[in-house]
Amino acid sequence: MRRLFSSPWRGIFFAAVGLIMMGLGIYRGEMEVVLEKAIHICMECIGIG
Repeated sequence: MRRLFSSPWRGIFFAAVGLIMMGLGIYRGEMEVVLEKAIHICMECIGIG
């Protein structure tokens, strides 16, 4: 495992892990939750909500 993290494949490995995690989050429906929270934060900053 130590060899994997010191090789040039390190970036590709972490990018793949990140894409897998993003896919899992979208599959679980967390994208809607994050978007809803972002909308509420923006409306509070502008002063509408």
